[in-house]
Amino acid sequence: MGTIGEKDWDDEYSEISEKPEVEFLDYEDDKSLHSFDPLEGPVQITSPFPFVNGKPQSAFIGETSADSISIKNTTSDPIELWSIRIFSSNPEDSYILSMMRPPADNADMDARRSFVGSTYLEDRVLQPEQTLTIWLSCKPTDIGLHTSVLHFDLEYEKVERVVFLLAEDKVSQALFSNKPYRASSRRKMFDNDRYVAGSRPPRAHTQGIRRYRLPPFDIPQDLREIIENKQVPDVITEGLNRKNYAKFFSTLLVMEEINLEEEMRAYDMERVAMKRRGNYLLSLEVPGLAERRPSLVYGDYILAQLSSDSADDDRLPYQGYIHRVEADEIYLRFDRSFHHKHVEDNVYNASFTYNRVNMRRLYQAVHAAENLGIDLLFPSESHRRRVIGRSSFKPYNRYINREQTRAVEMILGCRGSHPYVIYGPPGTGKTMTLVEAILQLYTTRRNARILVCASSNSAADHVLEKLLDKDGLGVQESEVFRLNATSRAYEDVKPDFIRFCFFDHMVFKCPPLKALLRYKIIISTYMSVSLLYAEGIHKGHFSHIFLDEVGQASEPETMIPISNLCTRDTVTVLAGDPMQLGPVIYSRKAENYGLGKSYLDRLFECDYYGSSDENYVTKLVRNYRCHPAILDLPSKLFYKGELIACKEDTVSSIYEYVDLPNKAFPVLFVGIQGCDEREGNNPSWFNRIEASKVVEIIRKLRRNTDLNEDDIGVITPYRQQVLKLKKALESLEMPELKVGSVEQFQGQEREIIIISTVRSTVKHNDFDRAHNLGFLSNPRRFNVAITRAKSLLIIVGNPHIISKDHHWNKLLRHCADNGSNIGCPLPPPERDDYTNDESTEYNYKQNVQHEDGRSDMPSEYQNNAEWNDNGSKTSTDVVKWGDIVIEATGWEDYTNDESTEYNYKQNVQHEDGWSDMPSECQNNVEWNDSGSKTSTDVVKWGDIVIEATGWEDDDASEPYSKCESNQNMHSSNYGWGDEPGENSSNALASGSHGRSDEACKPELAEKENEWSDGWN
Repeated sequence: MGTIGEKDWDDEYSEISEKPEVEFLDYEDDKSLHSFDPLEGPVQITSPFPFVNGKPQSAFIGETSADSISIKNTTSDPIELWSIRIFSSNPEDSYILSMMRPPADNADMDARRSFVGSTYLEDRVLQPEQTLTIWLSCKPTDIGLHTSVLHFDLEYEKVERVVFLLAEDKVSQALFSNKPYRASSRRKMFDNDRYVAGSRPPRAHTQGIRRYRLPPFDIPQDLREIIENKQVPDVITEGLNRKNYAKFFSTLLVMEEINLEEEMRAYDMERVAMKRRGNYLLSLEVPGLAERRPSLVYGDYILAQLSSDSADDDRLPYQGYIHRVEADEIYLRFDRSFHHKHVEDNVYNASFTYNRVNMRRLYQAVHAAENLGIDLLFPSESHRRRVIGRSSFKPYNRYINREQTRAVEMILGCRGSHPYVIYGPPGTGKTMTLVEAILQLYTTRRNARILVCASSNSAADHVLEKLLDKDGLGVQESEVFRLNATSRAYEDVKPDFIRFCFFDHMVFKCPPLKALLRYKIIISTYMSVSLLYAEGIHKGHFSHIFLDEVGQASEPETMIPISNLCTRDTVTVLAGDPMQLGPVIYSRKAENYGLGKSYLDRLFECDYYGSSDENYVTKLVRNYRCHPAILDLPSKLFYKGELIACKEDTVSSIYEYVDLPNKAFPVLFVGIQGCDEREGNNPSWFNRIEASKVVEIIRKLRRNTDLNEDDIGVITPYRQQVLKLKKALESLEMPELKVGSVEQFQGQEREIIIISTVRSTVKHNDFDRAHNLGFLSNPRRFNVAITRAKSLLIIVGNPHIISKDHHWNKLLRHCADNGSNIGCPLPPPERDDYTNDESTEYNYKQNVQHEDGRSDMPSEYQNNAEWNDNGSKTSTDVVKWGDIVIEATGWEDYTNDESTEYNYKQNVQHEDGWSDMPSECQNNVEWNDSGSKTSTDVVKWGDIVIEATGWEDDDASEPYSKCESNQNMHSSNYGWGDEPGENSSNALASGSHGRSDEACKPELAEKENEWSDGWN
């Protein structure tokens, strides 16, 4: 028997030059690793540390965990056991074999001295019916999955056992949940169309005459049946065109609404109690309400029925309106008879509904849009090519750069018709440019009336804040108004902004028309603009309409201000980035057929915008946010290498405290193998091991630096991971440190960003890809996530999982090439895909198929940017840098010297337009790997065969099957009118769509949350 490190194996084994390593064994994806019968065969070998409820057992770091292995000869003949050895472990040398039980950690010195551990045990003979017991132990020094492969070499075969232990610490164990996951039922509990009406709460509307009433836009029954039968309506097959605009988008909205109905059923509750609150109010506790799951606001209603009532009888459920919402409780008022019959012992079945007001606003907007000209809806069909005369100005912001100045000059020179676009990549000062243009109009154009719309409350508040920063410009407070939805919480508005709002008894309202006409600048979300035309603001009242973050809104949402308030003379300015997040759509079919494509995306399909014609678009390229090393990769992947890093390339003192291997490269990958988990009936995922590692990093930063909580942000794609991290941080007295989804961080920045990717199994990652969840396989989320950091970007994740996605793999190799990865070993590169092109250019092109709103791509790539390696030059003077090919003459040269530091040089190209792409590759991020694998060397490892040069290549594009419909449909207009109906002035902005500020959807005011967990 030898000790650890000795090389005196039996002669039966061949010596190998390198110690074998366990790469990554995915026990979730390959059940054979732990689901087998150890008692089969003539020699029965038990498996140590067996799984519990399908998961590895836990071990605590710094403590020894040990388990026995029984080897029994069940035959009547002696059997020679040539050897037992630990073939490999990950982390290396983390497991020990022994013939005796390892001593406890608190054992005396003599017991510990007498213990002998080994990586292998020598040969011996097992007599008939003899049982040999050996021990396997592990004393982890760091958290994460610890894996070992054991080989038992018998005289006639080799038996393998794979061992898993999940090493934990106090943080990860504190986040453990003993509530097993059970998928919630989505069966329809009641007929939502038949019930005993409840008592509606008072409506919050302004004084005066209500000028418009919003039509109901009920879903036509024939269309509902077609969609629920999973057929494709004819208008969708036909595609978007000038004649069917309203019908096309209305049908997509119906798909979305039906999906929302189904989603709400996931929150239905059975056998729940209600408490009496006064004579005519009952309270119901709703788990998850604080996280807007479900999202309920004042004025919504539920349906309830005694659980003892049979579903087959004729007794109707009762409608209960929400009169008050607290953290996890709603106060309901039903019909009087319901309250009279209620006793404390009653238990009810409750079904939730959602408020349709916002959906009705979207239907109204797309119908009103049919009256717009082709310059706004289909600019590619317009034969009028405009030329804008620049209007010079004296900037109020002395730091405005050349591209920003040009954008403002063009906006000041605009005279209506086609929208003008400010294309603002991350950190390029898009909002600064908008504010400069707004101030120039406000101070120099006496008759200017300006409407500013944003995709969320936080974005709208940010514009207001920037306007107020310009104290010396004479902006009159009485001429600026911040319009809020009725459903927005009063406490959500900063005290400094309240004076710009209109409210009554802490409930926001839209002021009467006479008051609205006084304001020169009105700031709102897209959805709340409907309150303006409902109150009587007519088309043409605003001379300029600015739409910020327009790429995040669906086209129907964008049409709310455009279709109801624009005329031919209105100057419309759009600001956004088609490479960042698109609209949040919950129906995958509606998204794929066109609802997931923003108005901005569709504009870039037009040559005027796609060719970067300065009369239509200005692209900002100077990034003031990110360290050059952080900006380098996203610039090349998404912006043709045009972004110019203007932040100083300095070495920060914080790099000393996070184990940053390369101080000149502040992008660190921390590899860790954790465990995917869910709990209760919540479908969202969390990873306690990753959460603990994130907390460890934050502790180091806070302990050794002067950083504040608001200098650090944590991004993760799953709601449950957000909650787990917040819980851990609260216990460390860091409740103000922001943890959220990518959506919650768009438009924001932090000195340090830490990303927790969560996923630790290929199986679940494939599910995410199929349903467009998480941010693995979503290029836009990837782009936003990695461009929020100013000085340091840290990614915590399982490298074997994130490497399956092309973009994340690029980032992983980017870190590895610069020596900036720690933690578990990285997977070997799949192959070197180098071309001989002089330069590889990644050109963006939107989904352009006859502007019909459809896409034939797999759903995981829908609504994303698209790239194509289309270089065709023949120069071979290139530098191989990971998977990236860099022209040697355009960048600093790299040598093979290990000590060579990474150098940065900006690659500034002219805005020479967008390339034309094949239609079958539209609206995706696509990479064309042309390299081929040449090595045939393999390592045979039990039943597993691993290519020595890397892993099998995954095809990035999965087969996509179009929806089929063989049913002929009539092209009816579904009975919807085109006139812009009226809006009931209760202004309950709690419907459900896109990125509104209304509380009807989980992402609501702050884009706080995502639905199914896309969130995620």
